[in-house]
Formats: sequence, structure tokens, C-alpha cells
Amino acid sequence: MTANEQLITKFYTSFQNKDYKGMQDCYADQAKFSDAAFVNLDGKQVRSMWEMLIKNGKDLKLTFGNISGDAAGGKAEWTAVYTFSRTGNKVTNNINARFEIENGKIVKHTDSFPFYIWAKQAFGFTGLLIGWTTFFKNKVRATAMENLAKFMQK
Repeated sequence: MTANEQLITKFYTSFQNKDYKGMQDCYADQAKFSDAAFVNLDGKQVRSMWEMLIKNGKDLKLTFGNISGDAAGGKAEWTAVYTFSRTGNKVTNNINARFEIENGKIVKHTDSFPFYIWAKQAFGFTGLLIGWTTFFKNKVRATAMENLAKFMQK
């Protein structure tokens, strides 16, 4: 296993164990993160995001695999199963992750998943009707960033 594969494994093992400090330690200070809900987070925001998600995700279950890496970074597949707090709906989200790694730390982390599939699970009928729209995606992003900002102020 390469050093980058070991770092990615440490990150997801920490995630499985709800050890946000272990996850945070995997990131460089200048790290960037993006997914469908959280776009272009800086190092401080991404560390806070994982802490927020772990503290709020009481029933979160995580599996991961297909980790591969090279000198520049790596990738992994992971699945999160949890109750979406806003609606109480159960969500199973299958995610592909890509990492750029420098000096043993993640400098760029991008998660991708089918937003519409997630929206249908998380928001039920509303997600089915409008989860595919740019308006809806932008609303989800704005709410996610508001929640993160509030969490960081505590």
C-alpha cells in the first residue's frame, strides 16, 4: 500500500469511527474541498464541515473501499447511510472521492455523487419533483453553507 493509500485509509477509518480530529489531521492547512452541497471550502471550513457532519450524524454508517493511489494523490469509493435531519428520511449516498496529496496531507478533495438521486432520498416527493433543477441545488448549497457558518461560530 502506498503512503497516499495509507492516508486515504486513515481518513475513512477515522470517519467510520466518528473521529473528526483524525480526519482533520489528514488535511493540509491550505486544503480545498468540493462536493454537490459544499463548494470550494477552504482548510478551516472543510475541517469544520466534517466535525459538524459527525456530531450531527447520530446514526451515520460508513463503508469504503476501492482505494488506489499514486505519487500525486488517490481515489476511493464510499457509502454513507444516515437519516437526513431536515426531513427524517433515510439516505444511502454512494460517493466517488478524488484526492490530491502533497507532503503527506490532502490538499484537494473532491467528492462526486448523483445529486438528483440524493435529493429524491433526502427530500422525498419535493426532491423527486424539483431535485434536478439548478434552483434546488443552489438552495441546498446555500442552506449547507449557512449551517456550516453557524456551526463555526459556536
